[in-house]
Amino acid sequence: MKTNIRVNDATHELSLDSRLTLLDALRDVLGLIGTKKGCDQGACGACTVIIDGQRVLSCLTLAAACQGQHVVTIEGLAVGDELHPMQAAFLHCDGFQCGYCTPGQILSAVCAVQEVHEGVPSHVTPDVRQTVDSATLTDEEIRERMSGNLCRCAAYPNIVAAVRQVLANEVRS
Repeated sequence: MKTNIRVNDATHELSLDSRLTLLDALRDVLGLIGTKKGCDQGACGACTVIIDGQRVLSCLTLAAACQGQHVVTIEGLAVGDELHPMQAAFLHCDGFQCGYCTPGQILSAVCAVQEVHEGVPSHVTPDVRQTVDSATLTDEEIRERMSGNLCRCAAYPNIVAAVRQVLANEVRS
């Protein structure tokens, strides 16, 4: 089937098998290998991308279902040679070790920060009637918002520190 997918501000007209996942289309068809294949079952978060501002597991998303949507991968996060603040924070806070989960972690963290800026509560927000903001956000809330992304190297404290650094606007790329 033919479909148009907008990835990192570039539109691609593709002829795909209707069963092809977005993850496989990104890696095998478009050559964007920054999105990682981990479990291929939606459990690890290594394949996290952003579609129309929402984090999505690309291994569970059909490429054909992305017609007319904007997909952002790790390759599209930086602007030229200038790192996105979350990428810079991960470097500054050493929020990665082996690096395999890092692209998905960074994209998920970008969306977690966006949720906080929008006042969206998480499952551990003590009172969902109260607006969540960076001043009231706990480390437990950051961990909950990042819970869909697994890191076998256990860089979690540094990932939380990177998210907190971006929320405090302390990152300079």
